Order: sequence, then structure tokens, then C-alpha cells
Amino acid sequence: MSSTSIQMLIDEQLQATERLMQAQMTSEVPLAQMVMSYAINNGGKRFRPMLTLLSAGLCAYQNERAITLAALIEFIHNATLLHDDVVDESKMRRGKDSANIAFGNAASVLVGDFLYTRAFELMVSLGEMRVLAVMSQATNLIASGEVMQLSNLHNPEVDEARYFRVIELKTAVLFSAACECAGILAGVEKQKIDALRQYGRCLGMAFQIIDDLLDYHGDEARIGKALGDDLAEGKPTLPLIRALERLQEEDATRLREIIRAGEREAIAEVVALLAKTDAVAYSLEVARKMCAQAREVLAVFADNAYKEALLALADNAIERLA
Repeated sequence: MSSTSIQMLIDEQLQATERLMQAQMTSEVPLAQMVMSYAINNGGKRFRPMLTLLSAGLCAYQNERAITLAALIEFIHNATLLHDDVVDESKMRRGKDSANIAFGNAASVLVGDFLYTRAFELMVSLGEMRVLAVMSQATNLIASGEVMQLSNLHNPEVDEARYFRVIELKTAVLFSAACECAGILAGVEKQKIDALRQYGRCLGMAFQIIDDLLDYHGDEARIGKALGDDLAEGKPTLPLIRALERLQEEDATRLREIIRAGEREAIAEVVALLAKTDAVAYSLEVARKMCAQAREVLAVFADNAYKEALLALADNAIERLA
């Protein structure tokens, strides 16, 4: 199923989600409304709301509460981006100046807080304690992942286990919650809710691995950020971790120096070092295995257009590197 076909499948619900988000981005403070609008309307793909709505459709659940869930998931995602760009000192987001550049760090942090709390207001309106429990834990884990990632910066000794835990917390947790909560609202059996949770987790892990690869092999115009951002921040991502295990000592020592210093200008050198190993192929294979697991767990659901769309999203996650 193509990306266009997936969009068409849930087009009405996505439009309703968009209308709800716009209605909820109100504040008596003009600056807050301006920053929210800048962040939310800045060309995001609405991938997480899509996961929510497709998961609801898979469970034969067509209800306004699914729209509310999709909107609050996107609010949480954008709140994390506002905070991340301040922490990472990012200058670009989705091909434009990041909000912290356009409006300053203070406004970005505070409006991120506003989006978090507005999301929780929407959660309460759902009247489902299990959704509130899942989303509260997810939001806490996302913050934990960001702190863990912060502690890993410029540390070339980070291993795969710690890397995987970081991306599970900072990325996969929200994917997982978006899918799981749709199943909870639909009232399907535990086996199917568990499958949705696992699907979201595996897809989120694969998605982040590909994102990390794109920092070295992406097209800036397509990915909406400068190549080498992760390198400049000293993030020890999977391709770097794998390369350090495979490189000869002299090259490994140099790569460690680059990670410690956060040398963005050394990106061509890093790409050359990665090419001396199987780091890119290895990272891509790990992402493929995660996507395969995501596809497998959906076997508990009957075949329909929504299942086909979710299966296609797992395939598309890998194709982003092409």
C-alpha cells in the first residue's frame, strides 16, 4: 500500500484531528499561541496520529475519542521536539528555523510545557483511566530517555544495550502508546492490545535507527535538518557504536576523538570510517529485523485495509533511507 493510499484511508479522521488541534491551540498569551502554531503547523508528517487512527481502524473503532487520542499524541510529540531543540541547541526543524531560534529558548520550553498540559487535559476528557495510566507512564519514560541520552553525549564507550534503551524510551514508547491506547479505547481483548503495543515499540525502534543512519547518509532537503547534527551533539548512535567495534585501533581512536569533541566538520571523515566497516549494513539489518517483528505481531488481527496499511508502514520505515 502506498503512502497516498494510507493517507486516503484515514483522510477524514486526520482532517478532524487537525481541526481539533487547531481548536485546542488557544491561549490568552499571544506569544504562546504564536509558538504553538509555528511548531504544530511546521510541516510535520503526523505519523503518530496516523498510527493511532490506523490502530483504531484495525480494531473497528470509529469514534471521536480516537480523534482526541490522535491529537493529544501529536501534542506530546511536538512538546518533546520543542524541548529537544533547546537541549540540543538545534537550529533547524523540518527545513525551517527551529522554534528556539525563531522565538528563543524560554518561549520554546514554556510552550512545550503548555502542549504537555493541554495533552493531559485531552486525556482526562477521554474518561478512560487505563489510557491516562499508559500515557502518564509514556511521558515520564520519554523524559527519562532524554536524560539518559544527555548522559551519553560525547561518550564513545556507550554500548548497544544502552543505545537501544535510549531509543526505546525517547522514540518507541510514544509509538507504542499511540497504538496501545487505540486498542484500549476500542475495548479489544488483551492479546490484541499487547500486539498493538509491541507493533508500536518495534516500529519506533526501527524508525529511530533509520533516523540515526540518515544523519550520515540522508538528504538535508528531505529530512529537514542538517547532516551531522547527531555528530555535532556527540551522540553515540548505532552506526558509530558498530564501527568502533570493527575498526582497526588507529581508526577507532580517531572516531572516539570525534565523538568526544562533537566535530561536525569531520562528518566526511566519519562517513569514510563507517564505510570501512559493516556499520551501515548492520544498522539497517537491525532495523529490518525490528520491522519484521512489528509485522509478525499483527497476525492476531484479521486482514483488512487498516492492517495492510500498518504492515506497509513497517516497510516504509526502511525505505526512508533510499
